[in-house]
Amino acid sequence: MEDGNTGECSGGRGTSYSEERGTPDSRERLQKYLARCGVASRRACEQVILAGRVSVNGVVVAGMGAKVETGDTVSLDGEPVTPEQKLRYVVLNKPAGYVSSLADEKGRPTAAGIIANRYPERLYNVGRLDMYSSGLLIFTNDGDFARRVSHPSSQIEKEYLAETTAPFPVELPVQFTRGIRIDGTFYRASQAKVLGGRALRIVLMEGKNREIRRVFAHFDVPVKRLVRVRIGDILLKDLPEGECRDLSPEEITGLIASKNYSF
Repeated sequence: MEDGNTGECSGGRGTSYSEERGTPDSRERLQKYLARCGVASRRACEQVILAGRVSVNGVVVAGMGAKVETGDTVSLDGEPVTPEQKLRYVVLNKPAGYVSSLADEKGRPTAAGIIANRYPERLYNVGRLDMYSSGLLIFTNDGDFARRVSHPSSQIEKEYLAETTAPFPVELPVQFTRGIRIDGTFYRASQAKVLGGRALRIVLMEGKNREIRRVFAHFDVPVKRLVRVRIGDILLKDLPEGECRDLSPEEITGLIASKNYSF
């Protein structure tokens, strides 16, 4: 992914913005540009645009479809944004009690806040991990990487260690791997291996919102601890809670090399 646009990013607010300008080869979609600035993933940037938080050349962008070119001035909430000069790929061992967002309207601590002062770039999380779960969470400022890794067809395995406060029924892992419908949503684990009377190792591909917790609740089994211990070939190992590290080139390549991925 190129470092790209050299235009300074700043500006105020207005009422509308037209995409009919420049030549096709010189323009870039606004959401892609914002992702290269480290604002968020490309998909999340679309929501930022629709919320009216972005202006181009002093004019608020009213909807999707806008493009920018060299020389345009872009701002987010009135603050300058520029394309990142260095692409960064980081994995954090998120402690329980932190939300997976850049900011929280309820004032709860964020996972992004843990690493905010450790890197000069604006990093955002790829995917989520619910507030009460801990373990691996990837951060980046590479919008294309985030889009590729988070796309459902990437088929990247995510492995969890689930510990319960009470014994679980023997049919729980069996039904979870076969597939189970709960309140209209279908959940299925790729693998569910029993580690003991109160522990399971679970592998998911897509991973719906709070999937493991919803399945366990369906069987009236309270979850004591839920840890994501693997994303693809990236292992939690002995990375302490609240600590992070840069991904190796091999780990980055492994995440984006899925043969099942398609745009």
